[in-house]
Amino acid sequence: MMTTIASAPGKVLLTGGYLVLEQEFSGLVVGTSARFYTVIRPQTDLTAGTITVNSPQFEQALWKYKAIVTQDKLDFDSITESRNKFVETCLKYTLQVILERVNHSLVEQKLSHGIDITIVGDNDFYSQRAQLEAKQLENTADALSSLDPFCKTHATLSTVHKTGLGSSAALTTSLVAALLLHFEVVSKEFKDKEKKLIHNVAQFVHCLAQGKVGSGFDVSSAVWGSHQYKRFHPDILTPIMDENVDQKLLSSSVDADNLNWDNQVVPFQLPPGFDLMLADIDAGSHTPTLVGKVLNWKKTKPEESNLVWNQLGQFNLLVEQHFRELSRLYTKDNTAYNQTIELCSQLKSSDWAQVQGKVAEEMVKLVNDFNMVRSLLQKMTELSQVPVEPQEQTRLLNACTDIAGVAMAGVPGAGGYDAIFCIVLSNHSKQLVRKVWESWKELSVGPLLSHADSNGVTSVSLATVPGLSDILS
Repeated sequence: MMTTIASAPGKVLLTGGYLVLEQEFSGLVVGTSARFYTVIRPQTDLTAGTITVNSPQFEQALWKYKAIVTQDKLDFDSITESRNKFVETCLKYTLQVILERVNHSLVEQKLSHGIDITIVGDNDFYSQRAQLEAKQLENTADALSSLDPFCKTHATLSTVHKTGLGSSAALTTSLVAALLLHFEVVSKEFKDKEKKLIHNVAQFVHCLAQGKVGSGFDVSSAVWGSHQYKRFHPDILTPIMDENVDQKLLSSSVDADNLNWDNQVVPFQLPPGFDLMLADIDAGSHTPTLVGKVLNWKKTKPEESNLVWNQLGQFNLLVEQHFRELSRLYTKDNTAYNQTIELCSQLKSSDWAQVQGKVAEEMVKLVNDFNMVRSLLQKMTELSQVPVEPQEQTRLLNACTDIAGVAMAGVPGAGGYDAIFCIVLSNHSKQLVRKVWESWKELSVGPLLSHADSNGVTSVSLATVPGLSDILS
C-alpha cells in the first residue's frame, strides 16, 4: 500500500520583524533543519470516508473525520468530541481543492477503506525541559542529542511550550503537501507550479484556522525554505475567509496561475562558513500581543514610528546585501574567502577590522549594519513600551557577540523573550556560545539542535527519517 510522506521546515526570521506585515518591506527568513512530517497510509479496515489523524507526541491527540464525496461535492464532519482547528481546516478545504482538480471517483477510491494520517515534529519545535528533568539531565546540547526522535511532550497541544520555530505553519504545509501528493494533484518532485499551489492552499487554511490574514512568511518558508520574503496583498484571501466558502471560488482563488498572488520569493542561503544557532528562552512571549501593541504604537504615533520603521527597512536590506556579497566573494575566490573566515573565527567581531581584504571589509559592514538593526529594535522597545528586544535579552545577546567568531546575535521575528539566534563561524565558537548559555543566570536559556537548512517542502521516504518508522509501528 502506498505510503505518502511530506515534510516542511521551521523558520527563523533574521530581519524584517513587524515590517513584513507591509508589502513595501521585505524580511530575510531562514529555514531550519527542524521539520514536520505528515505520513498518510491507506487502510483496509476502516469505514469508507473515515480519516483518522494522530499526533503521537501529545496527550489526547487523536481525531477522526468523515469525508464523503457525492456528485463532486464534499461532505466533511468531525466525529470526535475533541477538535484540532488547524488539522480540521486543513483537511476540509484541501480536500475541496483536490475535488476541483482530479476525478471524484479517484478521491472516492482512495477514501474507500479510510486513511490514517500521522503528524510529528522534530524535538526542537517544543521545549524538552520537562523531558530532561524527568531523565535527570541538564539542559545541554549533549543531553538533547540523547533524546529519542519525536519524543513525547507529556503535554496536550494547548499546554505544550513551543520554541517559536513556526510549528503551526510547518504542520499545515506538510499536511497540505501530503494530501495533494496522496490524491495525485502534485508530483513527488514538487515542481515550481506545484509548490505555488501548496503555498496558496497552506496560506489560506493557516489564515482561516488562525482567524486572520497574517504576514505569511512562516508558511512561505515552510514551502520554499530560506529566502527574501515580501508578503502577498491580504485582499487575495479576504473573499474566501469564510467557513462556508464556495468550492469553486476557493479553488480558483488558490490556483497557482492566479496572478493576484503577488508575494515575492527570492532564494537565499547563508554564506559558506556561517552557521545558525538557536536557543529557547523559558520566559515566554505571546507574539500576537506584541504585534498588536507595536501596531497600536505605529497607529497612534505615526511620525515617530515611521522614522524607526523606514530606518529598519534600510538596514535590514543592507544586512541581506552583505550576506549575498559574501556568497559572491566566495564564488570569486574561495581560497581567500576561507582564509578570512578562519582568521575571523579566532577574533571577536569588534576586531575584524584588523583583517585585510574585501571579505573582511564586507564582514565588518555586516556586523555594523546588524548592530544598527539591533539598536533600532531597542529604540522601538523604548518608544513603544513593547519588549521587542528587552534589556534582559540585550545583555544575553551582548555576551554572545563578545565571543570570538560570533558574527551576530539577535531576537528573531517579533522578538520578546521566546528565543534568540546566533550566527557563528566555527564549531569552537559554537561550543563557547553554548557555555555562555549553560551558565547564564538571568534567563533560562536552552539550546536547540537545529541549524540553517535552505530546503523547503519535500517528499521523503520512511527509511530516510530516523525514528519515524518507530513512531508508526
